[in-house]
Amino acid sequence: MSDELKIEDYRNAAGGWGSMAGMAKVVPKEGVSPDLLDALRRQNKPEGVMCVSCSWGKPAKPHLAEFCENGAKATAWELTRERVTPAFFQRHSVRELDGWQDYDLEQAGRLTHPMRYDRATDRYVAASWDEAFAVIGAKLKTLDPTKVVLYSSGRASLETSFMFSLFARMWGQQNLPDSSNMCHETTSVGLKNAIGSPVATIQLEDYDHCDAIFVFGQNVGTNSPRMLHTLKDCAKRGVEIVTFNPLRERGWEKFVDPQNPIEMTVGAPTRISTQYHQVRAGGDISAILGICKIAIEADDKAVAEGGERVLDHHFIAQHTVRFEEFAAFARAANWDEIVRESGLTRTAIEDAARVYMRAKRVIAVYGMGITQHRYGIDSLYMLVDMLLLRGNVGREGAGPGPVRGHSNVQGQRTVGITEKTELAPVERLKALFQFDPPTEDGWDTVESCRQIIAGTAQGFVQLGGNFLRATPEHAKMKEGWAKLPIAVHIATKLNKSHLTPAQDETWLLPCLGRMEHDMQATGRQAVSMEDTFSHIHGSVGKAKPASDTLLSEPAIVAGIAKAVLDANPNVPWDAWVGDYGQVRTAIENTYPDKFGNFNDRLFTPGGFWKGNPAAHRKWETKSGKAEFNVPRAMNASGFAEAEGRFRLVTLRSNDQFNTTIYGYDDRFRGISGTRMIVMMNRSDMLAHGLSERDTIALESDAEDGVERVVDGLQVVEYNIPAGCIGGYYPELNCLIPVEHHALESHVPAGKSVPVRIRKGR
Repeated sequence: MSDELKIEDYRNAAGGWGSMAGMAKVVPKEGVSPDLLDALRRQNKPEGVMCVSCSWGKPAKPHLAEFCENGAKATAWELTRERVTPAFFQRHSVRELDGWQDYDLEQAGRLTHPMRYDRATDRYVAASWDEAFAVIGAKLKTLDPTKVVLYSSGRASLETSFMFSLFARMWGQQNLPDSSNMCHETTSVGLKNAIGSPVATIQLEDYDHCDAIFVFGQNVGTNSPRMLHTLKDCAKRGVEIVTFNPLRERGWEKFVDPQNPIEMTVGAPTRISTQYHQVRAGGDISAILGICKIAIEADDKAVAEGGERVLDHHFIAQHTVRFEEFAAFARAANWDEIVRESGLTRTAIEDAARVYMRAKRVIAVYGMGITQHRYGIDSLYMLVDMLLLRGNVGREGAGPGPVRGHSNVQGQRTVGITEKTELAPVERLKALFQFDPPTEDGWDTVESCRQIIAGTAQGFVQLGGNFLRATPEHAKMKEGWAKLPIAVHIATKLNKSHLTPAQDETWLLPCLGRMEHDMQATGRQAVSMEDTFSHIHGSVGKAKPASDTLLSEPAIVAGIAKAVLDANPNVPWDAWVGDYGQVRTAIENTYPDKFGNFNDRLFTPGGFWKGNPAAHRKWETKSGKAEFNVPRAMNASGFAEAEGRFRLVTLRSNDQFNTTIYGYDDRFRGISGTRMIVMMNRSDMLAHGLSERDTIALESDAEDGVERVVDGLQVVEYNIPAGCIGGYYPELNCLIPVEHHALESHVPAGKSVPVRIRKGR
């Protein structure tokens, strides 16, 4: 990598030759092989292999190539020809490796052997699997299980996730944070409260029937590129797409289909958004309130003049509560405040409202630009309020459509990865497996961080992921992590979390990747995952494993469980490892309403739907109806305006998936060569006497007395609202206080972080 910042205006559409060039730049570094080509050919197709990247739906009738640029990068990343063997660790100390950048660590290749950290030499040394399980089990049995964290990344399959959560509860705890805690837990809490279902009410085919799509805080071109095919089809048939996002993101502007020869040669790109509104960070509450205010007042006028009603009063009366309270709030809302807090003009909001009022069926798409704020729940409630006004929940072509990130992060929650007793099938677990599950809530991500920082956590078992790098408050977290008695990492590649050793025991346990052939006692195994539309898909890997010393994730979880727990004849860990179908039967028995005939339906084209009561207008809320809610604030940031204070929006680049960095090219934003940048509005640059490429530092402005600083950041002029700045995650996570999170869901509030600028060194 070069640390030289390169800035070049990118004028092309998303997709097209740029996408092909992006793949050509990254994929060959990992090595093009027959296994890679076969995995891409089969990717996201019935009886194929499910991508390890995003969770966008897998159609029953797939495209010729049902993968995107970032999916190809993720597949090549997993099937790399590079290897991290015991000899690698003989050459490099842990202290040295901790100085490497994220990209370089993962480019070193696939882990091949179980490794134990040796403090005397500051190196990982090889061990046998028997030794690993024996030592880990012996250590864990000396600890208080309620003080050990069992974290899972969104890549783990339904089978592995079920086994992991069952192990936790049989051990007497449910400290089960996962990737959802860092991104879409606001959805799980907010939608559950408002409509009784914690996930999207729509399915992929609903996009064939909608009249309008309203988009909030989601970057389709980078985070879920396969969605662009759906959006293109919608745009071609005249669906109006109204986008609200602080940054101009190319995927929401125009798209060239790489699978369309005409578009790739002489055709014009498809325009995606018919309106694009650059809302201030956290300003979605006010923007949506403005739309609701216009619709409600238009309906009031229709009543007074005997005109056609704007709102769906039959739906409101039959299916909702607290409408009058919300309507009174919207009528009383002040336009000056709406405009100030949203950052949009009244005319812009009126333009969006006209689209909403004339559309018969509206889908509301959103991402972490809604969920990762202090008042993220209020943003989500406002989005639901807007949909409820015209009955746009629980009918064809309409409803909330959160776009989940990781490929199975939603599914993990479905099969028991949760710290909340109310969401766990306690009585069924007790009856099926003959043990007493814990009834005290466990730790989520924020509480796990608190306990690690405080020194009260006693251990961490990480099923994939890069927790230490992904979480806020990095400096304090690193100090606390080093005091943990044990850290166990189940992983495919080396990352930053592996390079802060725990006090007594630190282990790297290498596992098979999803693309790889998984042969167990009963033959080749399949795993399953859930997409963003609540469809369950089977996945079969066929690539040669990176090493014959790897174990599968289910085998590793079972090995740890057997080393820690007393034998239970109702939980046949070895039989489950030998036949994942038996795990699926256990899942079906535990969740019969969602997984009936699980094994028989595993390879249903397009996946099988686990169901959603709210999609049928069955509201499993406290009131028994869909609920209108009045927001507590007009902006979701959760902190006040102050002279010199900016709202930092943390972002992914185009060469990135979560903390995995594939390269240093953020093509759509025209930035390459380094990730140490800050995107600023030109007026803010002038006000601070800054020019492009100047070096600055960002410091936390959280008013909690803690110094948090990132230096060596270069300024990039960018089209972003005044008062807001953008920078990359995870490099800027250390500026987020652990207590700066969504109030109810505890999601770190990484989309509006209070910071100040100071001249760098």
